[in-house]
Amino acid sequence: MNARLQSANAAPAWQPDAWRARPAKQLPTYPDAAALAEVQQELRALPPLVTSWEILSLKQQLADAQEGRRFLLQGGDCAENFGDCTSDIISNRLKVLLQMSLVLVHGMRLPVVRVGRFAGQYAKPRSADTETRDGVTLPCYRGDVVNAPAFTPEARTPDPRRMIKAHARSAMTMNFVRSLIDGGFADLHHPEYWGLEWVGESPLAEEYQRMVSGLGDAVRFMETLAGAQVHNLNRVDFYTSHEALLLPYEEAQTRQVPRQSGWFNLSTHFPWIGVRTAALDGAHVEYMRGIRNPVGVKVGPTSTPDELLRLIDVLNPDDEPGRLSLIHRMGATQVAERLPALLEAVRRDGRRVLWICDPMHGNTESTSNGYKTRRFDNIRSEIEQAFELHAAAGTRLGGVHLELTGEDVTECMGGARSLTEVDLERAYKSQVDPRLNYEQALETAMLIVRKHAQGTRA
Repeated sequence: MNARLQSANAAPAWQPDAWRARPAKQLPTYPDAAALAEVQQELRALPPLVTSWEILSLKQQLADAQEGRRFLLQGGDCAENFGDCTSDIISNRLKVLLQMSLVLVHGMRLPVVRVGRFAGQYAKPRSADTETRDGVTLPCYRGDVVNAPAFTPEARTPDPRRMIKAHARSAMTMNFVRSLIDGGFADLHHPEYWGLEWVGESPLAEEYQRMVSGLGDAVRFMETLAGAQVHNLNRVDFYTSHEALLLPYEEAQTRQVPRQSGWFNLSTHFPWIGVRTAALDGAHVEYMRGIRNPVGVKVGPTSTPDELLRLIDVLNPDDEPGRLSLIHRMGATQVAERLPALLEAVRRDGRRVLWICDPMHGNTESTSNGYKTRRFDNIRSEIEQAFELHAAAGTRLGGVHLELTGEDVTECMGGARSLTEVDLERAYKSQVDPRLNYEQALETAMLIVRKHAQGTRA
């Protein structure tokens, strides 16, 4: 056992509140500590949102993805809003992820691990603690679980009761998704049901419909040979994820369960740590160290090989399959320079991780007309480079992490319709980061299939 692993294994016994002894970034300052404690106690008594066996099932699927037997598709909103907890928005979000997974399954000939970036993605890190307008300074908007976006003292004051509302909205979202899937919404016998109302106008519609038809024919062919219906095609596994940013909320939903050892975060299947909170000695790493969920860590262009190896040792000291995912988000202009050294260090050290490409967060820019956006060409370029860099390093790209929506938004430039700065004004709805719309998401799935095929032939 190497020195880093010995140090990690010597760490003291863990409790859900252990993070409080570490420096914490990106947390709001609540004006009433007693009210915060009361809300946490209320959260501890509420039913969990996920189960330990679902969490362990996902961990096994992520272990398969590490070995190239599956591919991870993780996607959803940059930040959920309480007002978006509606049947149309939830079902459209699910539809676009199902459609993307259909493209991936059809083209890659691999099972897809479907993880929604929703049912809990209500907190967002910010670059500053405060915001100033016309000489007035107020706390920044940190997501609906913390405060409201309106620029007033009342709206911007962190309110712990919002955590109860976030739990309720997450439960409603998850319940509706489960009901749709259990009711046959994701039935591979009828992928045509997954269409969005405006898909017929998409330049990609014809290619997608050919895939749908081809899959339907394949299913019917298998069932003809078997002489019976292939029942496991009438539903899919679907998991949830969010950034474990608001630690008082995460702590209150971290529990022990019967017939299982250790602690589980039962608010989500797959929590992750963002770049801003991934300090080795920080509160967020300390919290994530102790839970049995599979966890992810965003890896940015400033990450060094030594820092990354030490982080791996803290978060996965036993080298457990499926436990740790590294989500690299370098930006199209930096990925070729920054990623190879990290890949080589992890490969050389023999550590088991799932490498995931986030082509969104390193490619954000502002336009001349004041919109935060991303260029589809840069998103595409980072994905293409990621596949090539992993192939060159002898490692495997096992998934993608995307911000997307099933709505007809115009937030990212380019793609099938060649959206421009002027188009952003038509349907820009995000309060935080720009998301891929349906067409751009589907185009991304097709791009992944092409790059994977090229690597398979190489």
